[in-house]
Amino acid sequence: MKGEKRAGDDSPKPVLRMVDAMVIIVGIVVGAGIFRTPSLVAANTASWELFLSVWLLGGVVSLVGTLCYAELTTAFPNTGGDYHFLMQAFGRRFAFLFAWARVSVIQTGSIALLAFIVGDYVSPLYHLGAYSSAIYAALVVIALTLVNIIGVTFGTGLQKILLAIQFSGLLLVIIAGFFISPAPAALSEIPAASEGNNTALGLAMVFVLLTFGGWNEAGYISAELRSGSRKMVQVLVMSILAITVIYLLINGAFVRVLGMERMAASDAVGVDLMRVTLGEPGVFLIGVLVALAALTSVNATIFTGARTNYALGRDFNAFSWLGKWHEKTSSPVHALLAQGIVALALIGLGAMTRDGFQAMVDFTAPVFWFFFLTIGISLMVLRKKKPHAPRPFSVPLYPITPIIFCGSCAYLLYSSLMYTGVGALVGVAVLLLGMLFFFIIR
Repeated sequence: MKGEKRAGDDSPKPVLRMVDAMVIIVGIVVGAGIFRTPSLVAANTASWELFLSVWLLGGVVSLVGTLCYAELTTAFPNTGGDYHFLMQAFGRRFAFLFAWARVSVIQTGSIALLAFIVGDYVSPLYHLGAYSSAIYAALVVIALTLVNIIGVTFGTGLQKILLAIQFSGLLLVIIAGFFISPAPAALSEIPAASEGNNTALGLAMVFVLLTFGGWNEAGYISAELRSGSRKMVQVLVMSILAITVIYLLINGAFVRVLGMERMAASDAVGVDLMRVTLGEPGVFLIGVLVALAALTSVNATIFTGARTNYALGRDFNAFSWLGKWHEKTSSPVHALLAQGIVALALIGLGAMTRDGFQAMVDFTAPVFWFFFLTIGISLMVLRKKKPHAPRPFSVPLYPITPIIFCGSCAYLLYSSLMYTGVGALVGVAVLLLGMLFFFIIR
């Protein structure tokens, strides 16, 4: 029967500890974005107090989302994560459409754009020619895919090492900003955006929530948690709280050293901060730091992304080759290989543009926020559809909490369609291509 375990297959085992799950989530979220978006947020907030408040609000909104996910992951724990929730709520065809989008756009696009960040920051250190950034990006995808094929223990072990190095660098930035800076910059106000404070604040929240993105990946490892799916609530909440504190400290350092006006005008706030505090050696260090931050996120994203491919193969016979779980390495080898090949193809596509990173952001954003919105809706659908399912954790203040979550997703979907370029249309076109299978899939 479709969806059932086939003879000779191995299923995922609960091998991850709580600390492993937190390492994966924090590693995905706290990436290179924190060194790219603060200047954009500063340009759209009228004071340093509002600037820091927006980052705090981003943590609150993300916490609302984690509460929704906590109910879904504890009530319906499964390696398929979002894919499984959508199947339970809307059926096999819609779940297939999500799996198609994740394989072809969402996860593979995220892997490609993070790999491009590594390439962008490593290329100045050792240039490889006209396509240097793309070459480095491809090498990163190949190397980390092989690492995760070796096995889940090795993959999460490497993630801990990368995260430790990354956080050492983040700590260096915080120390430099608060203790090495010769004198605090004037916390000057900048003019409000021409369209008014509300519009500027809304745009700032777009960048903040994008920087907080990635915590939902916890859904893909809920069935592999050694202490059981009930602990996912604690994992999610603790991860978001840790991420919010990190972001407030980093942005506080930026504000203290650079001030609002200089930060708003900067294209690389991390570079400017380190140049002021530690000089040119600091500029080199920040380049290595950003590359490591992106590398950490790539590794975690590869790890979780392959779980959707595995679930797709497990549930649809036409893709059964993706649903092979290798017990020896405790990893979905075929799913990892397929994901790596698509990511490499997207890197090739990005290499044809002037900015591979921006092309991948445009490509992934609308599709990502569309399905994120449907996840929020699925929580309410499953409350009606499966009212008697055991729920070790129920989202508080229902239905207000999921409505807030859905509203946030809807706004970001609108923004991603309004403010991104041609790449967004390409991503939507790839999703529509999946609709061809939507009507014929069995």
